Amino acid sequence: MNQPSAKLAVGIEDVRAAAARLNGVIVTTPLLDYPLVSERLGFRLLIKAETLQITGSFKFRGASNRLLAAKDTDPAARAVVAFSSGNHAQGVAAAAKLLGFKATIVMPSDAPAIKVANTRGYGAEVVLYQRHTEDREAIARKIAEKDGALIVPPYDDPYIIAGQGTAGLEIVVQVKALGTVPDLVIAPCSGGGLVGGVATAVKDAFPNTAVYAAEPAGYDDLNRSLAAGERLPNKPTAPSICDALMAQTPGALTFPIHRKLLAGSKVVSDDAVLDAMSFAQRHLKLVVEPGGAAGLAAVLAMRGELKGRTAVVICSGGNADPEMIKRAADRGDPLL
Repeated sequence: MNQPSAKLAVGIEDVRAAAARLNGVIVTTPLLDYPLVSERLGFRLLIKAETLQITGSFKFRGASNRLLAAKDTDPAARAVVAFSSGNHAQGVAAAAKLLGFKATIVMPSDAPAIKVANTRGYGAEVVLYQRHTEDREAIARKIAEKDGALIVPPYDDPYIIAGQGTAGLEIVVQVKALGTVPDLVIAPCSGGGLVGGVATAVKDAFPNTAVYAAEPAGYDDLNRSLAAGERLPNKPTAPSICDALMAQTPGALTFPIHRKLLAGSKVVSDDAVLDAMSFAQRHLKLVVEPGGAAGLAAVLAMRGELKGRTAVVICSGGNADPEMIKRAADRGDPLL
């Protein structure tokens, strides 16, 4: 990829500072090794299980880093507002509860019921909106003005990106402990905070490791933007089951990081995602939501080219409705 000339919004020092700030707040999630499954696949599969993070997704990392930074710079800050289809909502709500903030979350009316319920369960006020006819950011701005609240965006914020990047720092330590260097690291991508932060950490330690994003078909704005060298929006299309990966365009702050550090983006279908969820249930003993399984879907599709290599897959979230879990479980075994 062409390296952008402007200074990137986040560097390795920012990710390390986030790790120090988050020490004792977040869970160090495991990097799971499955030798028998890997033998059948033909490549070594290592799973970074962010499904086991607080709130069931990586989003708690960035949200906590942003709120802790806010407390450092403005001790009087007491209210936050965020907009999200679910995982960022839960991350901000949980971080706000732990750190003493009032939280209001703007969520689409078609968000998975479990994500709406969990967000309310963490004590946040939920404001629902129509995804295709209303502007969530405009709604959030009005609430912020009324409450004097800090807006916590889902990805386009240096503290958010750096917080998500702490998952990458953990991967570096964990693969070194296993005595290996990954050939590939892949993470699901919506606005790109996770894969941008992870790439910042991984490429600093392992310059030759290829870092990829994974996106659902129809919402592959990053894939097309990387090819064009500029940020391109998604065109109106049918919804994906990957509700967490439906951002409309790559972030202004994340995209330069992607252009510099990523090897590319892999695009996956809903069917491939359901197969990956089934694979995770059957062989990894993990419940992974559709968006969280996009990276796994991508590497399963790449089996032929990964033979004899090592792939780290971030399973980024596990907040799936029971109906979606059953839909995946009812599919055949992808390894057969």
